[in-house]
Amino acid sequence: MRGKVTRTSRIILPDRVYHSTVVTKLIHRIMLRGQKATATTIVYKALAKAEQTLSQPALQIFEQALKHAAPTVEVRSKRIGGATYQVPMEVRPERKSALAMRWIINASRATAGKPMQDKLADQITAAYKNEGAAITKRDEMHRMAEANKAFAHYARF
Repeated sequence: MRGKVTRTSRIILPDRVYHSTVVTKLIHRIMLRGQKATATTIVYKALAKAEQTLSQPALQIFEQALKHAAPTVEVRSKRIGGATYQVPMEVRPERKSALAMRWIINASRATAGKPMQDKLADQITAAYKNEGAAITKRDEMHRMAEANKAFAHYARF
């Protein structure tokens, strides 16, 4: 195993308003074609609207929404003896938040007829209340894992 390189993750700096790296990650995921200023405006306005709607701190709302939308188990394909099985496995913490964020953003982009900050605020609020498209996606993933529970013993291979 010569030359094995240890992987180091990039340091993500906290954002200016909430001093949170999670909000910075959201800004980076919202950003399209390098327009970071636009993405920053969208995220801050969405969090402000969610804060106004639920009358709680915006960062607390967002972190709780992520926690609600994050999956605990997922299915992964494993090829064993010529057959491919959908094996339920636990999700790593970084992937949990990444999936939750992705689902919230994709649900926001899929909705039409409103400005992005309003759509994002609606999705964050819905996830906070344990409803909405991101929660549906999480439940669907959990159902798949439950259906394939019989193959859980293949997870160690």
